[in-house]
Amino acid sequence: MTPRIYNISELSREMKVTTRTIRFYEEQGLLQPERRGTQRYYSARDRVQLELILRGKRIGLSLAECKELIDLYDPAGSNHKQLSRLLDCIAERRRQLREQILDIEKIQWELDMAEQRCRVALSGFSGAAHQINNNRKSGS
Repeated sequence: MTPRIYNISELSREMKVTTRTIRFYEEQGLLQPERRGTQRYYSARDRVQLELILRGKRIGLSLAECKELIDLYDPAGSNHKQLSRLLDCIAERRRQLREQILDIEKIQWELDMAEQRCRVALSGFSGAAHQINNNRKSGS
């Protein structure tokens, strides 16, 4: 059985990304398709690498981290280093997300306080405006 080869349009369609995205990953050294003239041909390995890049981006990994993980892949042996590094990346991403959650909670609290101050100020204006109208009507 002949291994599957993809042109850029086929790979783009299958992975639901633009051809520009694929070319960008090539420029970054994440994909190395075979070239025949101006045509690019992607192997099944390229497809798997693109899938890993897209999955890494979805969970918030940088392109540098994706490249590092791809480079650690050892088709002939254990992927202990790759998996250990991925666990480190996941732990770091979780830490970053916890920080972001705390930042969001702080901002929400600050918004609540600002809203409360605005509502108090507005209720004071309503009472003052009502008092002024009553004073005008009574002629004082």
